[in-house]
Amino acid sequence: MLNRFLHSFMIMCIVITAMVSCTKDPDPVNEEELITTVKYTLTSDNGDVVVMEFSDKDGSGGQSPVIKTTGTLKSSLVYQGSLLISNESVNPSQDITAEILAEAADHQFFFEPSAELTQKIKISYADTDGNGFPLGLKTKVEPLSSGAGKLRITLRHEPDKKAEGVSQGKILNAGGETDLQVEFDLEIQN
Repeated sequence: MLNRFLHSFMIMCIVITAMVSCTKDPDPVNEEELITTVKYTLTSDNGDVVVMEFSDKDGSGGQSPVIKTTGTLKSSLVYQGSLLISNESVNPSQDITAEILAEAADHQFFFEPSAELTQKIKISYADTDGNGFPLGLKTKVEPLSSGAGKLRITLRHEPDKKAEGVSQGKILNAGGETDLQVEFDLEIQN
């Protein structure tokens, strides 16, 4: 009787050990980085520069972010856009742009002009991820006519880049999670 009990106990221990050792480790969590600074620089071929900058160095702390646009776009020029994303709450500051580039297949920026600017500006992607889908760290910006309004820039993590309109910069079907969203004042002059 004791022998049968020990035999059953040993089998149960082996089964429990096997079950515990075979459980899958959870997928590693991709921790969201703190983004404190977004700088979108637009440079024309003749050297005209417009800089849009968002800075919130204490993150979601007590201080309000500083959002500014320096310069005015000219409708007769074409601009090359370049985004720099960083975390300046640490010293030295952390370059988030490099991390986004390294994980390009999992990220996409979207550029949405407000209703006042929708027909007055064209923004197209000038870079892609390793699969040929848009990323948005580099853009081509064509001001078409004068006007003023807002430009919203959104970074999505794990968007569905194959969904309808997403490759053309339409955020509606993108899905995924929003890593950042900032809005800048923008003016275009003839």
